Amino acid sequence: MTSKRHVAVLGAGSFGTALANLIACNGYRVSLWGRDADTLKSISSTGENRRYLPGVALSDSIRCCVDLQEALGDASDILVAIPSQYFSHIIEKIEVLAPSSSALLWACKGLEPATGRFLSEVVEQRLGSNRDYAVISGPTFAQELAAHLPTAIVVAANRAGYATSVIELLHNDRFRAYASNDIEGVQLGGAFKNIYAIAAGISDGLAFGANARVAVITRGLAELMRLGESLGVQSETLMGLSGVGDLILTCTDNQSRNRRFGLALGEGMSATEALQRIGQSVEGVVATEIAWQLAAEHKVSMPIVEQVHRVINGQVTPEDAVVALLGRASKTE
Repeated sequence: MTSKRHVAVLGAGSFGTALANLIACNGYRVSLWGRDADTLKSISSTGENRRYLPGVALSDSIRCCVDLQEALGDASDILVAIPSQYFSHIIEKIEVLAPSSSALLWACKGLEPATGRFLSEVVEQRLGSNRDYAVISGPTFAQELAAHLPTAIVVAANRAGYATSVIELLHNDRFRAYASNDIEGVQLGGAFKNIYAIAAGISDGLAFGANARVAVITRGLAELMRLGESLGVQSETLMGLSGVGDLILTCTDNQSRNRRFGLALGEGMSATEALQRIGQSVEGVVATEIAWQLAAEHKVSMPIVEQVHRVINGQVTPEDAVVALLGRASKTE
């Protein structure tokens, strides 16, 4: 039965490749597509994504496709694992090229940059509400996933039956998936935890120590909860794997590009210089702009978001941002 299910994974970066490998190792047909033809050709010839997951042997059943339509083919499921700022564009391609029967799931952690919409809203607008769709999110570093280290994530779907179907794709003795019906809550946690990872990185770049780092995490969670309440998401979701779980992970481990970006800012680099050092997408930069706008629109107090936004845009130094945060009037927790 599993051999008939075909999953097209769009995105041959570290996370897309790791997910493709997980699904292939679980016994399903997998096609992998990405924008970089050289990366795909290298995976096909070496069995390794040397650019994004060096040293990780990939399943030889993964079929790499330079042509997007070939990858989509007869796909029963389409898994999108690309930076969220390109999500709308790839959905437009899927609308034209993919079978109408294909279900959609995505592992993108962000909102639509131009509008601040949830990606699920983009999907419904372009593909309609009749298609099964789901988002997967949680504390997952691609390198550890690819190394088959124990990992747990959340699957939130528009229909309970499809959440179960996605869990069947992903679940094994090293990878545990939990179902959720809070699609927007799962997306919100995954999108905005990157902002606080930047803040934690800035704090550590300034050598402010563990006390300050934990203060960023806990007060960041408070901000996230306030925004979530204004947007109508479930508070329990933000206290789970896709909320506080992902928040702790990205704020405390240097595998996080967003944390490393913050470290560079704290060490005195400009945002442009820090992005050049990272050399990959840093989704927290876009997320900060969206969160800053949403906070103003919904009149939600998000002082950490405000100061990270000012640092990224060169309006204040990291030191001055910390002074502004510490100088706020005392209040109850």
